[in-house]
Amino acid sequence: MQLIDLRHLGRERVIGSWLLGDLLIDPGPSSCLPALLDALGGQAPRALVLTHIHLDHAGASGSLVARFPELEVWVHERGAPHLVDPSRLLASAGRLYGADMERLWGEILPVPAERLRVLSGGERRDGLRVAYTPGHASHHLSYLHEDSGTVFGGDVTGVRIAAEGPVLAPTPPPDIDLALWRESLRTIASWHPTALVPTHFGIYHDVAEQLEHVRASLGELERRARTLDAEQFAHALRADVAARAASISDEDASPEGEQEPAIAGAYEHAMPPEQSRAGLLRYLERHA
Repeated sequence: MQLIDLRHLGRERVIGSWLLGDLLIDPGPSSCLPALLDALGGQAPRALVLTHIHLDHAGASGSLVARFPELEVWVHERGAPHLVDPSRLLASAGRLYGADMERLWGEILPVPAERLRVLSGGERRDGLRVAYTPGHASHHLSYLHEDSGTVFGGDVTGVRIAAEGPVLAPTPPPDIDLALWRESLRTIASWHPTALVPTHFGIYHDVAEQLEHVRASLGELERRARTLDAEQFAHALRADVAARAASISDEDASPEGEQEPAIAGAYEHAMPPEQSRAGLLRYLERHA
């Protein structure tokens, strides 16, 4: 297993793609293609294994299929139509990112339908066990690598930029569902994995603790969304990171040794507070 730091917009430890043999898990956005292709070193993956179709995870899928025409793309059945025709996906993302779309994500190309391997959960393929794990997104999948016991959990297993950093649940629009998310955490726990791989970022072996921290984060973020305004919510989320930043060990530091700014910036980059609040408010309005 090889972790590829895609260095989104030049920042380390924000988006991690994983090469598992000839399977590439969550290739990231097209804006990171140079870093990804350099890490691949000319090797063409056989398949892209997508946890979900959000642009930071899957935006490069169409560009990679254009480059490697035999590439297979694994995706949940709810996400598949939006890879073939990304117009609605782009419209939704455009409402969040506006004029920054191109800078953040690069070119978004469609994926030909014949290149898709459409999944619903419950499959076993190429040593991976597939589960439908909604909550962060209605089309979210998680994958258990059965030989190693490692779960590639996309965003359902939280954002954790450093081993000693906080574990936070990313809750952007449009289809956060906290009840389904908690059920998905139970699904992952039932696999009794030995390690968790969140796309943001790294690999962690304290599985039970991390899953419990995600559950706790969901509850605390929901409480804050109900009671705090936008500025207060953002301040509280940043405080979660700042409270742990001073304890981050040297091995988790940036090469320049600036642990606190680097780690705090990576958390903010991976889950902007305003988006986390917006996703929760949308959920609460639906369930009022």
